[in-house]
Amino acid sequence: MLAKVTRRRCTLSGAVGLALLGAGLPATAADDSGPDLSRFYHQKINWSKCVGMEAPKDLQCGKITVPVDYAHPRAGTLDLALARYRSTARHKRGSVVLNFGGPGGAGVPELAAGGHDFMDLTDEYDVVSFDPRGVGRSSPVSCGEGTDEALRATDDDTALSTDPQDVLERLRKAAAQCAEHSGPVLPHIGTVNVSRDLDVMRQALGDKKLNYLGFSYGSRLGAVYATQFPEKVGRLVLDGVDTLTEPVAEQGVAGAAGQQTALEDFIDWCTKDIACPFGTDARGAREQVVRLVASLDADPVPTDFGPAFTGQDLVGAISQALYSEKLWPSLERALAELVEDGDTTGILAFAGGGSGFLPRARPLSDDPTHSPLADVDDIPFDNLPAALMAVNCADDPDRPGADRITKDLARLRAAYEQASPVFGRYRLTEYLMCYGRPKGTDYIREQVRDVDTPKILLVGTRGDPATPYRWTVETAKRLGDSAVVLDNKGEGHTGYGSSSCVHRKVDDFLLYGNLPPNGSSCGPDPDD
Repeated sequence: MLAKVTRRRCTLSGAVGLALLGAGLPATAADDSGPDLSRFYHQKINWSKCVGMEAPKDLQCGKITVPVDYAHPRAGTLDLALARYRSTARHKRGSVVLNFGGPGGAGVPELAAGGHDFMDLTDEYDVVSFDPRGVGRSSPVSCGEGTDEALRATDDDTALSTDPQDVLERLRKAAAQCAEHSGPVLPHIGTVNVSRDLDVMRQALGDKKLNYLGFSYGSRLGAVYATQFPEKVGRLVLDGVDTLTEPVAEQGVAGAAGQQTALEDFIDWCTKDIACPFGTDARGAREQVVRLVASLDADPVPTDFGPAFTGQDLVGAISQALYSEKLWPSLERALAELVEDGDTTGILAFAGGGSGFLPRARPLSDDPTHSPLADVDDIPFDNLPAALMAVNCADDPDRPGADRITKDLARLRAAYEQASPVFGRYRLTEYLMCYGRPKGTDYIREQVRDVDTPKILLVGTRGDPATPYRWTVETAKRLGDSAVVLDNKGEGHTGYGSSSCVHRKVDDFLLYGNLPPNGSSCGPDPDD
């Protein structure tokens, strides 16, 4: 029996794929063709010291106000949290905006924790990030017990085979709980609206063009922005490129398979070390991981704060740790503590990630479980998975209908578990959580193509467990002649934080406009 947890529980459930509700089609700019948005485009940001969070002294925080519904801007507003490091230049170029991925990743704490990875950019720019709508300090969404309800539904073998209507009812209940706990932002949380927020932000920052670096899901946001606001595109970089065409169901299978490959690579490495908690036989070790997840799902560890620690919580934490080979030694130690002593302290350190970018920097606090947002009490524990599922559902017009669920759920579950016996179940739940929600937009799948913009740099990593390299190639074809591909022949999710070559080429483009040739590559760092 695992020991009782005494530390505060971080956001865990559903932090599985970060690679990976109805939004109206947007106008292309703040003009006279739609509702009057001038009051949003005329605002200025008041920057001040960041409060209520652990942050470097030179980090400044601010906010902008955006309409909840761009079609009806007088119906309500919400504030978006921003943070920045000021440029050191006497005559700066403006700002470069960072999105660290998710969907569901909060940019303000990410910039606080790993901002010095971007300090070279302050030679020309203010470096800015933000919590997108529905995330972090920007009207965070939550599902309450909805995610757990959906997990219980999809894990009930008896119901799957004999009472699929019970499964449907649980999924409807889960969707209703998400709506109940999230408030008015939930129907307007998708990328189409986040992109419009990004343009309001660009204007509030005082920039004529948007300079942008988006990781993982942030690449989807960048591609949507380039489609909506092509005349406002400055220097855009998309690292860890997301798909624009695959439905959520197919994304889930691809993501589960990629994460399973990364897990097996980790296990192969771990079992060569005497300290590996799963022994020295790789095949046996893989089976032990599956059994550990199942045992924690069947008998979660009680905690003093919030829900008990489950197998799906463990899956979420492992998935974050697998994004970078540099984290493998820490993951090995954390799993050893969990298996041998029942101590979740180490594994909790991987729980709050959720972003596509993993900085090379150490955390600000010596306590690895301490998040820069630890002092913010009004952010729900499940904000990351709730936002991830809400955005992915809003961005996808497909819905798992009742007929398909009742007829095909067992087959779907088998397909996901074949892709990954560890990550498959939660990936399937992410897909099924769209059931009962309003239909998503087809804007991304149908409209984001052949953008007429300055050149956009796309970085794809060959060994990326979350965003397969083929997505970089496919998205480049979709974007057309504007896309320039940099092939990172390395491992891990995204390249900027793990490859000095990628880091240098991205900075050269953002700072000086120097693009690498299309199809050029970066090899592994010499010390890898």
